[in-house]
Amino acid sequence: MTRCDGSRLVDGPEASDTTILLAHGAGAPMDSDWMSTMAEGLGACGLRVVRFEFPYMQRSRELGRRCGPDRLPKLLDAYRDEVSRERQHSPESSLIIGGKSLGGRIASLLIDALPEVQACLCLGYPFHPPGKPESLRTEHLKVMRSPCLVLQGERDSFGKRDEVEQYALAPSVELAWLPSGDHSFTPTKASGLSQAENLAAAIDQCRRFISRQVG
Repeated sequence: MTRCDGSRLVDGPEASDTTILLAHGAGAPMDSDWMSTMAEGLGACGLRVVRFEFPYMQRSRELGRRCGPDRLPKLLDAYRDEVSRERQHSPESSLIIGGKSLGGRIASLLIDALPEVQACLCLGYPFHPPGKPESLRTEHLKVMRSPCLVLQGERDSFGKRDEVEQYALAPSVELAWLPSGDHSFTPTKASGLSQAENLAAAIDQCRRFISRQVG
């Protein structure tokens, strides 16, 4: 059962020895159906999952209208603050950081400077803006030292499989693919799969990756 912890949402056992800190994507809040499905599914695996929102999304709630993402420095600072808060709350737990799209990108930009964090989860990484494959956001992924799992739909407009597999990514970056999935892992009808099946596969991929990182 999802619990509220101030401005955050928490799933899974409080006594878990591993916590996953998850941020949302650019356009949907931490309690979207997609984020809830992932968090609840990972919580059911025995992991403590903490969701939080960036300041701009909190403003969106307060104003009742959509606000665009803050600039990169503010997003980075907000994520660092959440990591510090989590370390104070559970100093002995293993800590994984990540998120959906934008949230995962911000986590991936930070992790190499956070020795207290064991690994990163990027759930639909925005390798480039849709329709602009030349505008890559991969420089830090070429030199990343920390373990990072990128879960990507095969037809994601932010980075399709045939594009991403040509990128020169660091050995620490592990790619896993959701069959026929888009940016939210939704497959085509012709595939015979459902989004629920792809989300279940994504949760299992995360679980197995985390178990390799924290033993």
